[in-house]
Amino acid sequence: MAPVNLLEVEELAIGFGGVDAVDNVSFVIDRPQVFSIIGPNGAGKTTLFNVLSGLYRPSRGRVRLRGDDVTSLAPHRLAARGVSRTFQNLQNFSGMTVRENVMVGRHLLEQSGIVSQLLFLPSVSRENRATRAVADTILARVGLENYALRSANALPYGALKRLEIARALASEPILLLLDEPAAGCNAIETQELDQLVRSIADDGVGVILIEHDMKLVMKISDCVMVMDGGRTIASGSPQAVRRNPAVVAAYLGTHADHVGPNADG
Repeated sequence: MAPVNLLEVEELAIGFGGVDAVDNVSFVIDRPQVFSIIGPNGAGKTTLFNVLSGLYRPSRGRVRLRGDDVTSLAPHRLAARGVSRTFQNLQNFSGMTVRENVMVGRHLLEQSGIVSQLLFLPSVSRENRATRAVADTILARVGLENYALRSANALPYGALKRLEIARALASEPILLLLDEPAAGCNAIETQELDQLVRSIADDGVGVILIEHDMKLVMKISDCVMVMDGGRTIASGSPQAVRRNPAVVAAYLGTHADHVGPNADG
């Protein structure tokens, strides 16, 4: 039997007010890797993410996850199938502890129903202990184990970014969509994030990354797709994309000071 691709996107399109925000976009991710999407503001990157995560319904095209057609599935149904995402703006629960934020991310995997919760059945306590243990493992995975009992609103900005990723990992995704995780981070925080994202893919979770930090993109990506005006204008290895004249003209030329000759290394 031929291997099944992790994700197949076929001629995806969506428009608003007569303008195509995403226009005939196709790509394949055959295995867990870091697949980065770059392009100028307004290129359609976040709109594409919103389609892939079920927030928007495409006007045409198909999305297949491990061979199954998941086009237009609702976000919670996609999450149940293993698609998780973060957003440009932090979406943490500031009134909860760091551990509790991660525990929330496992709600789709828990078996206890509302009746069991209300009756405080022993099974609920067992499940809560198991969820807490998993949350602590994930916090250690992202370097936040020492913050577990702190309120989320007490974390520094870079740690909050990692907390978002930790909560997304709590649902045990096979595909993780990261929307500008390094935005607003300083150099040290960005380095921590790029190491984390690369390790997630190396551990077998596919990562689709939208990011404006070109040093990060060129350093950790296996494949880079470039969008402009809702369309794909180039796709390939970081080295090939960086040398593509159309890419330089549309995007990288305005970011040349951020991409050095060894940025992919």
